[in-house]
Amino acid sequence: MTDANPQPAAPQPAAQLTEAEDKQWASFAHLGGILSFLPSLIIWLVFKERGAFTNTEAKEALNFQITLTIAHIALAILGSILTAATFGIFGIIQGLLWFALVAVAIIFSIIGFTKAKEGNHYRYPFALRLIK
Repeated sequence: MTDANPQPAAPQPAAQLTEAEDKQWASFAHLGGILSFLPSLIIWLVFKERGAFTNTEAKEALNFQITLTIAHIALAILGSILTAATFGIFGIIQGLLWFALVAVAIIFSIIGFTKAKEGNHYRYPFALRLIK
């Protein structure tokens, strides 16, 4: 007699990434930093168990993107206060600083992408190491 309520099979763990896939996803984690911290976060959450290189590089990229996000928020708050205090003069400086942060994010993300694509670890020159 057959069982009317068969039990579903237990889910199997995802396959480990090949070396090429590991480099690919690690490099994408860095390159995704051009958009925001979300690509790095998603790649780290999905692939951290499947590839050691991707785990390391995605954490590094995520830490850098979180640092830049904190800097953007601090600049917005401080800039608003100083712009009001200087009757709008600091607004010009705030715009230049915002542009510099975006340029730094793009440049370092591309450098991290090329290093990870070659299989080398990349450590950003400044980043809060919040994700260990």
